[in-house]
Amino acid sequence: MKSHRKELAFQTEKRRELINITDEVRKAVNESGVSEGFVLVNSMHISSSVFINDDESGLHQDFETWLEKLAPEKPYDQYKHNTFEDNADAHLKRTVMGREVVVAITEGKLDFGPWEQIFYGEFDGKRRKRVLIKIIGE
Repeated sequence: MKSHRKELAFQTEKRRELINITDEVRKAVNESGVSEGFVLVNSMHISSSVFINDDESGLHQDFETWLEKLAPEKPYDQYKHNTFEDNADAHLKRTVMGREVVVAITEGKLDFGPWEQIFYGEFDGKRRKRVLIKIIGE
């Protein structure tokens, strides 16, 4: 059984961004030498997310609109959490979008369905954050 660990770092220029990280995960799988196993990809912060979906700009705009309806950023005083910070909405958005994904590795490749891609979702950006890639298999 092999194990491989890698971190990705992000510091977005905007408060909210969706970043396709599929290629970085593929590179980590190749580096690992694992041909059959699993990869876990998770955000290491409570105001960002990792999720799987289609890489289509209209869908990304739909996520932004939908998440803002569910947990609007402003007014900041609508949230009890916002005393020293103004990011309660980011915590809620992360909960909805999820913390991590697990993808099977088959014959050394990510075993995706059609159109599936891995995304990092930033909901409280402009500071350094990390994503963990953990690969286990043979």
